[in-house]
Amino acid sequence: MNFNYSHLKSQLQQYAANKEPEELTQLRQRAFQNVTTAQLPKVTKFNFQDWPLISEQSSPLQFPKVIEQLTDPDQVTVKASSEEVTVVLPNSLKEQGVIISELGSAIKTHPEILTKYLATVIRPDENLLSAYHTAFINQGLFVYVPRNVELKKPIHLTINFNQTVKGTINFHLLIVAGENSRFQIIDHLVSSRQQTNPLTNFVEIMAEENSEVHFSSLDHLAQQSPSYYQYRAAIKNYAKVDWAIGLMNECNTVGEIDSELVGQGAYANSQLIALTANDQQLGINNRVTNRSPHSQGLINQRGVALGNSRLIFNGIGQIVHGAHGSEAEQQNRLLMMSPHATGDANPILLIDENDVEAGHAASVGKINQDQLYYLLSRGIPLHQAQRMVIRGFLSAVITAVPDKNVRQEMVDILERKLLENA
Repeated sequence: MNFNYSHLKSQLQQYAANKEPEELTQLRQRAFQNVTTAQLPKVTKFNFQDWPLISEQSSPLQFPKVIEQLTDPDQVTVKASSEEVTVVLPNSLKEQGVIISELGSAIKTHPEILTKYLATVIRPDENLLSAYHTAFINQGLFVYVPRNVELKKPIHLTINFNQTVKGTINFHLLIVAGENSRFQIIDHLVSSRQQTNPLTNFVEIMAEENSEVHFSSLDHLAQQSPSYYQYRAAIKNYAKVDWAIGLMNECNTVGEIDSELVGQGAYANSQLIALTANDQQLGINNRVTNRSPHSQGLINQRGVALGNSRLIFNGIGQIVHGAHGSEAEQQNRLLMMSPHATGDANPILLIDENDVEAGHAASVGKINQDQLYYLLSRGIPLHQAQRMVIRGFLSAVITAVPDKNVRQEMVDILERKLLENA
């Protein structure tokens, strides 16, 4: 991946001119020091070295206009674009200390909380893209739920990427769950078909002791926008994080979901579905690392490859020495719906402890012929029967999304792509 170091350095100087808090300026500078020395992240059996993810043009953090609407009902919604962020937050939650803010505003209004957690779950010295992303964050949101606060309804985030930012969009979502907090987040990423910006999309979740976070995401980005994502949670003692991710992008995508079970009794369930079509390429590392005793990490990812596309699933379960009594289980399954599509499901177990439970399952193959025959015998046309089997194959993750409208949108996108590639 080629880039002009001097151009990037001049962009960093423009960021410093934004009069940001000193802590953020220093974070950017530390991250930038790794840009010229760090390597790209590795995704087994997947090559994205030539993707134009790093741009020599990048707009400064723009502090979009923030519209805050306090309401009496307990519905929480955020609609964000490069120009405007609208936050609907009940008075009762604000009085309990809940913060939902555009990242640039949070840097100024809540620096003591934000700088404590920002770039601590995903460190900028890990690889080239984490360094570049952290140095040049230009959009983002901050969600903070204090200790002992439970949200009855999900937080809905709708992120609409548009053309107003030059170069790469570096979007950062920071989520902090205080001790004993409970909440759900539904993250919906969209872009128009005219969108051409590359995207790095980072989600950091800090799950403090005994907290519970359910994170669902539907990504539907345009074909012209190559995307790198990194979703990671640091999960402390007896905390729980559930992922339910739907990758329905039209663009080439590479990335990682990473659950760090750093506390005793920590729990993560990482579920993902992906659908590729045409000449699209998609490579995924889905990782759970058991770092403390009696922690439990589960991975379930399922994908469908259409057309001439390529889909790679790497499931990585690691139990480090000392994490006795832990469990790491994973499933990686692919349906190949075209003779021209290629795919791999690679289960990887890295076990350095004796008193543990670990297992994996992987499959790459065609649609289940017994299920298909059953539907055909009931008079259902072939293409409709195929779509029904595929929906059943993906249902384990689709049903994990708490919002019925988002579930329906997943199904609608799936149906459209299957019809287009019939």
